[in-house]
Amino acid sequence: MTPQANPAQVSSDRSVAAIGILVERFGERCVRSEAVRVQHGHTTTWIPNQPPEAVVYAQSTEEVAEIVRVCAEHKVPVIPFGTGSSLEGHVNAPMGGVSIDLSGMNEILSVSPEDLDCRVQAGVTRKQLNAHLRDTGLFFPIDPGADASLGGMASTRASGTNAVRYGTMRDAVLGLTIVTPQGEIVRTGGRARKSSAGYDLTRLMVGAEGTLGVITELQLRLFGIPEAISGGICPFPDVESACNAVISTIQCGIPVARIELLDKEQVRACNTYSKLDLVETPTLFLEFHGSQAGVKEQSDLFNDIATEFGGGPFVWETQPEARTKLWEARHNAYWAAFTLRPGSKVVATDVCVPISRLAECVEATRKDIDESGFVAPIVGHVGDGNFHVQVLIDETVPEEIDAAQAFVERLNLRAIEMDGTCTGEHGVGQGKVKYMRKEHGNGVTLMQTLKAAIDPDNIMNPGKILPPS
Repeated sequence: MTPQANPAQVSSDRSVAAIGILVERFGERCVRSEAVRVQHGHTTTWIPNQPPEAVVYAQSTEEVAEIVRVCAEHKVPVIPFGTGSSLEGHVNAPMGGVSIDLSGMNEILSVSPEDLDCRVQAGVTRKQLNAHLRDTGLFFPIDPGADASLGGMASTRASGTNAVRYGTMRDAVLGLTIVTPQGEIVRTGGRARKSSAGYDLTRLMVGAEGTLGVITELQLRLFGIPEAISGGICPFPDVESACNAVISTIQCGIPVARIELLDKEQVRACNTYSKLDLVETPTLFLEFHGSQAGVKEQSDLFNDIATEFGGGPFVWETQPEARTKLWEARHNAYWAAFTLRPGSKVVATDVCVPISRLAECVEATRKDIDESGFVAPIVGHVGDGNFHVQVLIDETVPEEIDAAQAFVERLNLRAIEMDGTCTGEHGVGQGKVKYMRKEHGNGVTLMQTLKAAIDPDNIMNPGKILPPS
């Protein structure tokens, strides 16, 4: 997408001075070329690209602190950058400033198998970490699909297919090293599994989207690789039946590791893109972790529930190759969607509702899609009430963009009115700022107070999460 012109991005004397210092200090690692700057603005989905004025490639926490101190002295915005896979404009620079690229900070600092934890730099990706852990019998379960950086995953409080059993980044992060807006290095949390000492600064920073500081290191929880993993697929006659089966599965306490919904449009896309031959009907992808006897028992219990709601047959897969193919298809759902309307652009959005309202919300959303005439598959981590909609539009037609934005607004307000949230895992960024007051009420004022106290000059990723005061 063409970068968006923005008067706020015209270099000021302050930013020229700050970038001059950074060039002198970091040399070729401070880059000002248009191609690199655009690469570090928003490039995913429909939000316009607003590139920074310079990109600095950091290699240590101390370097990040140095960069932030220079920017703080000149009151120049700082935008942390991991892999750029976020979906709501988190890495845009609407007020100009400096992007700090943390991808070179990709060292796994320590692994403690006996304590089930590890410490990593923020640029380490989830696939890199799990490849490193392979011979230890441990794994890191948070899996948002994209091979995102762990610092970025913490910043957006990422989730994923395993969240129903293993939780989200909120649950996985034990402690952080952060650089404050003043350029100070602070370590939060620790390695103990619980603490009653002071404010929970770790949880404050997880999900702050870089608006309160730059995450440079993370202490993370790990889990043992299960003795047995089984999974499979189960078709249903309609979305409501599939959602009701999910609700019943969760309410019965079956410890399912993954339970994902693909509506018939998404199944059709996955068949084309991933060369599958699934029946084109609403389908659940499932996975169970535990002992050999345990996963069989869980699978049998789910099969009974599915049958009760008209689902089946439940095809149970135990071979790793077959399971991998299915889950790769699920992870490629975003790219698969483009096959439904070649040449289109995706407006991707997510919401999350209480599990008891899931069927109602998905059904209402599907009806809205059909009445609006969109091509828009639904896919979701429905075990915790979270689902995604990918609206395919022709971005050269203003009416389509307007209609898609109106649909996204209806979806977000629908979820909030059902005691849910406008985003279960994508984060707020720029795209969902307008819904924060509706969801949090006066809580937004408290958030603004915290932001002003920690970052009085508003240099940390400005324009994200919070509406103007």
